[in-house]
Amino acid sequence: MPRLGTGVPFIARGDEIGRLRAALARARTGGGGAVLVSGDAGVGKSRLLTEFLAEAGSGGAHVLLGRCLSVGEAGLPYLPFKEVVEQLRALRPGLVEARPALSGLIGRTASTAAPSREENDLGQLQLFDAMFTALAELGDDAPVLLAVEDLHWSDASSRDLLSFLVSRLAGQRLLLVGTYRSDDLHRQHPLRPLLAELVRLPVVERLDLTPFGPADTLAFVETLADGSIDAELMADVAARSEGNAFFAEELVAASATGPVGGIPTALADVLLSRVETLSPAAQRVVGAISVTGRRHVRHAAVRSVVDLPDGELDAALREALQHHILVTDDQDGYTFRHALLREAVYADLLPGERVRLHAAYARRIVDLQQDELAGALAYHSLRSNDLPTALAASVKAADDAMRVGALAAELRHVEQALELWSAVQNPAEHAGVDELTLTRKAAYVASAAGHPERALAYAQAAVVVADRDSDSVTRADVRRQLTEAFLANGRWAEAQKTIADAWELVESQPPSRTRAWVLALRARTLWATDDDVSRSYAEQAIEDARAAGSVSAESDALISLAFNDLRAGAVEDACTLFEQARQNAVRVGSANVELRASFNLVTTRYEQGLLDAAVALADAAVQRANALGVTWSMYGLELRWLRAMVHYGHGSWDEALAAASPPGEQVSDTITALLAASAAIIKVSRGHFDDAQRELVRVRPEWHRDGQIALLAGVAGVEMAGWQGRHSDATALADEAIAAMRKGDADRWPLGGIRLAVLAIGALADAARVARLEHDTHAETAAVAEGRRFAEHARLTAQHGIPRADRLGPEGVAWLARLAAEESRLTGSTDPAPWRATVEAFGYGDVFHAALAQWRLGEVLVTAGDRDAAAVELAAAHETAGRLGAQPLADAVRDLARRAHLALPGTVLPATGLLTPRELSVLELVARGYTNRKVGEELFISEKTVSVHLSRVMTKLGAASRTEAVSVAHQRGLLADG
Repeated sequence: MPRLGTGVPFIARGDEIGRLRAALARARTGGGGAVLVSGDAGVGKSRLLTEFLAEAGSGGAHVLLGRCLSVGEAGLPYLPFKEVVEQLRALRPGLVEARPALSGLIGRTASTAAPSREENDLGQLQLFDAMFTALAELGDDAPVLLAVEDLHWSDASSRDLLSFLVSRLAGQRLLLVGTYRSDDLHRQHPLRPLLAELVRLPVVERLDLTPFGPADTLAFVETLADGSIDAELMADVAARSEGNAFFAEELVAASATGPVGGIPTALADVLLSRVETLSPAAQRVVGAISVTGRRHVRHAAVRSVVDLPDGELDAALREALQHHILVTDDQDGYTFRHALLREAVYADLLPGERVRLHAAYARRIVDLQQDELAGALAYHSLRSNDLPTALAASVKAADDAMRVGALAAELRHVEQALELWSAVQNPAEHAGVDELTLTRKAAYVASAAGHPERALAYAQAAVVVADRDSDSVTRADVRRQLTEAFLANGRWAEAQKTIADAWELVESQPPSRTRAWVLALRARTLWATDDDVSRSYAEQAIEDARAAGSVSAESDALISLAFNDLRAGAVEDACTLFEQARQNAVRVGSANVELRASFNLVTTRYEQGLLDAAVALADAAVQRANALGVTWSMYGLELRWLRAMVHYGHGSWDEALAAASPPGEQVSDTITALLAASAAIIKVSRGHFDDAQRELVRVRPEWHRDGQIALLAGVAGVEMAGWQGRHSDATALADEAIAAMRKGDADRWPLGGIRLAVLAIGALADAARVARLEHDTHAETAAVAEGRRFAEHARLTAQHGIPRADRLGPEGVAWLARLAAEESRLTGSTDPAPWRATVEAFGYGDVFHAALAQWRLGEVLVTAGDRDAAAVELAAAHETAGRLGAQPLADAVRDLARRAHLALPGTVLPATGLLTPRELSVLELVARGYTNRKVGEELFISEKTVSVHLSRVMTKLGAASRTEAVSVAHQRGLLADG
């Protein structure tokens, strides 16, 4: 794992470094100034300064750096400026030698008797003036950047010198930058008066370096981790670090090499070193506050658990506040400056101290009799070993969280209650609920909160509990819930078996809500294998649901019934049923059914090629899922990644990336992987290959969880390998993804295999073209044979795969058209007809793939000699690529236009100079080592014409050989180096 300053990219500080650049730009023109950079320890001040100094140095500025050390107020006077003078002497010896005061500062003059007070004052003034004039003189030929780091450790003499320099700034080409820790500046800190003095000067600018925001923190952690920890742990590290770069680095390092949780020793030492400077009373108060487990603690709570007189308590709190251990808030309470500081203090308490303090807080909460404190009561009761109270409070806290839609908190409390269940005598009496109800609730909440694997585990546990002594209807309903959990995890065979078992339990029962739901799920699990049986169960479910008054079960069955209409080709009838089911679900508040209906509406419109309608529906459905608080439920997730893909096809890529953004909270690996794979496709198309590769590496272990992950990640990986010319990697990845989707079942033909196969053929067509240019018949034959293998798989998939409707929609038809076009390119055909058909097929609205087909069409038109038609296609492709930010496609179009000597709108052909554009193109390829024949094939001209152009080039450059011509062209700047 990289450490800070050793290869970690500099991120998320664009505004801050921009302000420093602006200050340096003013200094270049004689606008001397100073910037004081403040921020908490570890927030990134040194990294920002290092980046800025390196940039300024490479830009021609004289860079000088002095560092203060923590050696006490009285020690080592002028330490940072001694370092600066040494650098001055190395840079410009005469500046120091001409100023005895500077030479004396670094011990370069002979020692004399101790000066008197008056002489000492005069000597200090001479030193200050010498330093200022030396810096000003150094700035005559280039701007000077003087940085002093860690001013909070500066000695009095250094502060005086800094004050003198800043106060004299006017027209010099000099920028002073100082950094200091704002969290170290207690009220009596000696730097405070100097800062108050300096900030009043017009030449001084303050720059407060704040912690990273959530998105930047996660990006920083991902870069630090470099694949060493999983996505859930990265999200946890990002949250715990609260945007502090040093904290994030230490947490990542510890997570990558040791057990999860806790605080690394080095980080704990740093945090506790500041607490240990407090008085015993203040340390006692800080320890008591750490026990609450919360950032905010009211004064009354502290007063009730800390046995100190009011005066001593106030003094202790004031001390902790002045040392920036605690900060006050607007709720009459106290907050730790950083959550990790609370963790470190809490971990440092003795076990007995913790138990006593937790018990004291629990007693206070009971005395207050406030229901909203159930979560806090559960927390303190558990940690003070009062398990019955902890169980009852956990159940109550879960109910409270449910009422406000806090799914993560609700799940945490329910899980804690289940963990305590077997440790408490008569648990149902304390909890006020039985074990089955609590276990089923855990399954439901885990599903809604985005943890389908945990939901499945709880649903399976509920079956075991129900089978002990529950009636047949309850046992069937529990299996109905288990079936839904299996479906959410993509385990269809187990779902079919489980709901069949449930049906046996209620088949002979009268109509009921449970029986209706069992029938509805029977219909849902069978639609892909037996239309008639699925329809029969759906119709029975609707009948039972109406008899039992279950609108949600009826609506779910209507959705399944709609699939039969799709299979029959009655697409609009199906959409009518989807919409009817959605509206019914909205009316009765059945969120899961509503989102299932919306998902199928979006999918159907998308597969019809009605992308405008699909985008509008997807946007509305995702917004609705957010409003309902079920963003990460089964269909909330499905809608999230589907929205990303709909916007991708539609050409609204910024919206697509937003839809595929990381969750920002802890959810299952399946959800994280699906979104990351969706984002990777967009990043590849935009040429952000490094970002995409990181996503794909992280996602690879999750392919087994969901075939959709394998498809999306496979598409992104194969496309990226194709753009990068890694043809063998592209084909290998396509094979892996197809195999992962099929899951070892030779009768399984996922339709996504068509797209993967076509992308693999495209990479192989590139390989075959290279082989033809190099006259490598063996390689060409191998590439063609491999491409035909993939083509056969694509055709078999189209033949045996089961679409949702009665036939493939426009997207599937378009990929089959591209299949034919890539096959023609595989064999070197220059027939434009297959690519014209592909452009037309993607014309339903998939703007990127239509533009990509236009690029390929332009390529064959150039080869066929139809330059005017080629120019039209390439211009259209170039415009679309530019609008989308599809950099690889834009580059490919421009490269083709340059080689074919075609001007694109908004671009111009190279101006005529010593060499003509065509001669320059020939020479560029010769410089790559191409033979005349290969140059001709690349530029679509004959070998003889290449020879003529090369002869003219050699004559113009006075070169006797092609090698000498390349060398002379490099010397004259006609060819770019590298």
